Amino acid sequence: MGIASKEINSAFSAEVTALPGGAYLNRCFSCGACSGICPVSQAIPDFDPRKIIHMIRMGLKDRLLHSDVLWFCSRCRSCIFVCPQDVRFADIMGALRDMALEEGVITDQDLRDKGKAAWVVRDLCVSCLTCVRVCPWEIPQIDRQGVAAIDARTCRGCGICVAECPARAIRLNESADEKLIAACGA
Repeated sequence: MGIASKEINSAFSAEVTALPGGAYLNRCFSCGACSGICPVSQAIPDFDPRKIIHMIRMGLKDRLLHSDVLWFCSRCRSCIFVCPQDVRFADIMGALRDMALEEGVITDQDLRDKGKAAWVVRDLCVSCLTCVRVCPWEIPQIDRQGVAAIDARTCRGCGICVAECPARAIRLNESADEKLIAACGA
């Protein structure tokens, strides 16, 4: 697929480097270590950290921010440990996700629909605090009404709280990347 000049946003790379998490983008010299270690790129060929960095540098802001590829990163941080330039690709992906959310490209409800964030069925929650105790990232919180709440922007969609909730009050849709992986294995 070709690139039209109207798709190119020459300020995009500078926007990313100005964001928390994007500061080390320009250290990348495209060695491919991140792509080689990435477990997601092994399962989903469309997800390639080196290509994503190239898209940022090319100024393909709209194409990248509207792509499901943004949401495939599992945030395992394997890429960070192998990068000889300390680019911190996982942090760049976080910056891109934040940008997509801030610019309204994706909403909290979209994250839930895509299976990237869990949510609480408030009428079923018994405020037992199990979700608060089991979440390794401390995402579920008890709100003012005494019911669990999950921030879609910080939820990692791992499903731990869903599996552990004794009241079955927490839900998580199957994610697009899980569907892709399942289709590859079929």
